Amino acid sequence: MTELILASNNRKKIAELETFFASASSKEIRVRTLSDIGWTGEIEEDGDSFEENSLIKAMVPASLGKIGTADDSGLAVDALNGAPGVYSARYSGEGADDAKNRAKLLRELCSVPEEKRGAKFVCVMTLVLPEQSGIVVPEEWRADAALCEKRGIDPARVMNVRGECNGRILTQERGSGGFGYDCLFWYPEFGATFGETPQEKKNGVSHRGRAMKEFTRRLLAMLGE
Repeated sequence: MTELILASNNRKKIAELETFFASASSKEIRVRTLSDIGWTGEIEEDGDSFEENSLIKAMVPASLGKIGTADDSGLAVDALNGAPGVYSARYSGEGADDAKNRAKLLRELCSVPEEKRGAKFVCVMTLVLPEQSGIVVPEEWRADAALCEKRGIDPARVMNVRGECNGRILTQERGSGGFGYDCLFWYPEFGATFGETPQEKKNGVSHRGRAMKEFTRRLLAMLGE
């Protein structure tokens, strides 16, 4: 059995990962959290990119001798030079919540015409192998060398996968499903916002679903499947 430690206490994320693994392989892969192995500290996500923040988190389990994994995600709007980006969850500042973040986004885009309101959801998943794990990340799957050098880790121990979903930001909210910016994010292929789209249907095209699918494929390949 292979065990991964997810640098999150979100049980839904654990269930999602295990579902992907089970559907793709007969190999048993168990996902646990840092708290499951007795680690209760705080992780400071002070990176400048989704890749860096997910690396920061995934390095914690690896430092404890475990295979670490983590994700970081958010919304990147073309007209705002990629903002809110890594600040998506706290875009409106102190006391931020989903409604306040959406309201700020609409204010920032109030004078931007429809054709320039392109945006994408981004999810980066990172795997960090502990030292002397016996596994090496293939060169073409390794994280950026400069980023790894900045964080003091060998790129041969780090894999990251980026999933994206492209759409645009509407001028008003539509739908009450999902969370975050879903009710503002128009997905052309569905002719609807993510807030109007059933969760199961959204999962098939979402940034997170795409990242998890490719992450699973690569992990299984490294484990010999």
